[in-house]
Amino acid sequence: MFLCQLLSNLYQPIQVFRYDQKLETLYIQAGRADEIAAIINQDGNWNFVL
Repeated sequence: MFLCQLLSNLYQPIQVFRYDQKLETLYIQAGRADEIAAIINQDGNWNFVL
């Protein structure tokens, strides 16, 4: 949730928020041109997707 709050504070719209049951990860795609993407693992660690 920290990452969603950070994006919101920076006025970046969250376009996609999806949970993958098989991988047990969250995928977030944000930004006005969808330029921000991150994967959040089950343990809470997250990485930007390039």
